[in-house]
Amino acid sequence: MLDIRFNRNGRDRMSSLFGLIGERLEHSFSPIIHSIIFKEINLEGYYHLFEVDRQDLKRAVLGLNALGARGVNVTIPYKVEIMKYVHDISHEAEKIGAINTLSFKENNILGYNTDYFGFGIMLDKFKVDVKNREAVILGTGGAAKSVLQYLLDNNIRDVTIVSRDINAKRAKFLDYRVISYDDIKRIGQQDIIINITPCGMYPKTNNSPVNGEDISKFNTAIDLIYNPMETLFLKHAKSYGLKALNGLYMLVGQAIKAQELWNDVEINGEIIDSIYSRTLQNIKKIVG
Repeated sequence: MLDIRFNRNGRDRMSSLFGLIGERLEHSFSPIIHSIIFKEINLEGYYHLFEVDRQDLKRAVLGLNALGARGVNVTIPYKVEIMKYVHDISHEAEKIGAINTLSFKENNILGYNTDYFGFGIMLDKFKVDVKNREAVILGTGGAAKSVLQYLLDNNIRDVTIVSRDINAKRAKFLDYRVISYDDIKRIGQQDIIINITPCGMYPKTNNSPVNGEDISKFNTAIDLIYNPMETLFLKHAKSYGLKALNGLYMLVGQAIKAQELWNDVEINGEIIDSIYSRTLQNIKKIVG
């Protein structure tokens, strides 16, 4: 357990404090990833899980800032609501309309969206080129706008969003094509399919948001799920010879981007690969 004692050096101790704010965090892999990052970049740091009730969110954010914490990640269900408590917001987070990282600097609270960068780091690593390509996004959840914004900023030619509630989601994504899961059967050959839904996540590992025949229309399949490491969705993709990626590299990438923002450092690709490899080893022990 993190030991924080209030004395004249208390603020210095807290400046090594990082963490994750959310509602239910018992299954989070973030402490594992950030502890590995601390070792790789020779930084003394403590990464703590802060389970916060909605009515206490503002007090939690202001309290961490007052105590001199360096920064925190933010997860569901607070990625939008927490924007009310920041002093400034980054360009990508403003376009996305959600933040997942707070940085506390000189009593200012700055908001970022590192999911955006983590997705890009993953695509770069596995050489997935989105320029002038066609993509289909399954789901409209928390990461959908981050992924969509990254695709748009990197010159995707066409994006289709798939939802189980197309009427409601058309209002949310006014400028984009929103179709139902039944409509996937009627689309032609595409480049990239991205699953942002929780369908197939542990413990319901026998589920896939779409079937193998629908997936076969694509060249690359990306599943943001990383537990299990290979979902049924990705198994379908591999059976048809597609390039298939899970979400772990994105998870590591967004954590690395957060550390770069918090500590004003740049972490190169070789170190990122090392952090990913060590993370993979540790998570495999947990999820198999």
